[in-house]
Amino acid sequence: MDPDSITTQRSEMPLETKTTDGTAETKKNSKPNTVQGFIREIVELVVVTLVLLIVIRWALAEARYIPSSSMEPTLQINDRLLVEKVSGHLGKKIQRGDILVFYPPPIELGGQDLKNDPLTVLGRLTGLPFLPYEPAFIKRTIGLPGDHIRIQHGVGVYINGQLLDESNYTKEKPNYDLNVLGDIGGRSTDGGVIQPYRAKELNEPIIVPPGHLFMMGDNRNNSEDSHVWGFLDQKRVVGRACLLFWRHLAPPPYPQILDE
Repeated sequence: MDPDSITTQRSEMPLETKTTDGTAETKKNSKPNTVQGFIREIVELVVVTLVLLIVIRWALAEARYIPSSSMEPTLQINDRLLVEKVSGHLGKKIQRGDILVFYPPPIELGGQDLKNDPLTVLGRLTGLPFLPYEPAFIKRTIGLPGDHIRIQHGVGVYINGQLLDESNYTKEKPNYDLNVLGDIGGRSTDGGVIQPYRAKELNEPIIVPPGHLFMMGDNRNNSEDSHVWGFLDQKRVVGRACLLFWRHLAPPPYPQILDE
């Protein structure tokens, strides 16, 4: 007989010990606590899942959906896209025209900045829907550090005195002028009035400071972007939009007579 099988059989046999009065007492090996083992497996599964989510979202990519029309016609409401983060970790510089997902400046959120309580941080890292949610914006990069920005009503955006050709992605020409910092302002998502710059800065030209960007939606007249809340700190960038993987296609309207 195989020695391993013998060992197994002997370990499963009842053990007899002598009591003080000389009688035999049988002891059985205790069985593993199945409930405790099940709980341990669930905890391990949850921990591994959270670690994988954090690694994937922080190092590789995450999925986002479009909640508004600010990027039309390029992106539609309820579009699903992939936001990649590898290029940022590798030090690739942001370029003009990049579509970025980012956390908006505090002034856009009524002065509230990103929270750092454990549940909110975990929600930011994992994206789980039952954890606290922080809104993120998606816009196109128009101005890079050092760029002089000027916007002319009905004409378009000037960068360092040169008019950008944006005919292939914007919905319409802007219906506002931006010449100095004092022209930047408007209303936030909650309806509050935004005036991001102080009185002594109001007449200064719009020049993107180091480490910041000037972001705009492709739907220029229906987008709360840098023309409302000013420059974006690059530290608030989540990643680059790289792949549109889902879009709902509505059937075209037909004359009602065809359905009769």
